[in-house]
Amino acid sequence: MSRGEASTMDDDLQKVFGKPVPELYEAAAGQDASPALARALELRSFLALTEEQVVRVRDRVHADMDPDRDMGELSADKLRFDAQWLEAALEARDGYRAALGELLRAMPPPAQQARPVRTAQLRATATLPPSAAPAPQRAGAARARRP
Repeated sequence: MSRGEASTMDDDLQKVFGKPVPELYEAAAGQDASPALARALELRSFLALTEEQVVRVRDRVHADMDPDRDMGELSADKLRFDAQWLEAALEARDGYRAALGELLRAMPPPAQQARPVRTAQLRATATLPPSAAPAPQRAGAARARRP
């Protein structure tokens, strides 16, 4: 998972889960990690990677459009390709932000999040009264037909 790159939803993750993102990744590696935390961090990693792609394309377009750059190096085909790439990356970013936002909205506030509680398995035992004793094995059995 992409832990190093920041994402635009890191503050939201911290608010919901109550810890900074690096600590959330450590918690997710533990045995008692919640499935919601694992899913949120997976979406966050995809989001961070996609946002990094958006930044790369944006910076490349800015560099290509620099006023000090030679006009002969400007390529409409290259700019069209970058525009398509940027559109795809922005669409992916919006999808990851929406999915992560929905997941975080569904989470209870940190104070209400239940911690896993381990309890002993209880067994119910009961004794039957004498009148409810099982019937003998042959009671009510159908007679076998004789040929």
